Amino acid sequence: MFAFFVAFYGFVAMFVLTSLGRNRREQRPDTPILAFAGRGLMAASATGACLALSAAAWGSLVH
Repeated sequence: MFAFFVAFYGFVAMFVLTSLGRNRREQRPDTPILAFAGRGLMAASATGACLALSAAAWGSLVH
């Protein structure tokens, strides 16, 4: 199940980043759904980082 989420996150991140790069190169505005997906990926990344740091801190306290 984790592998599915990692693969899904990777596909969505690659799509969003390539679409944003193409829009910048062609000087077109970004669509609202693309900006929303980018912000969602940013929030998911920040949440995952915070959870990983919390798990590491919790693991060091358990010893």
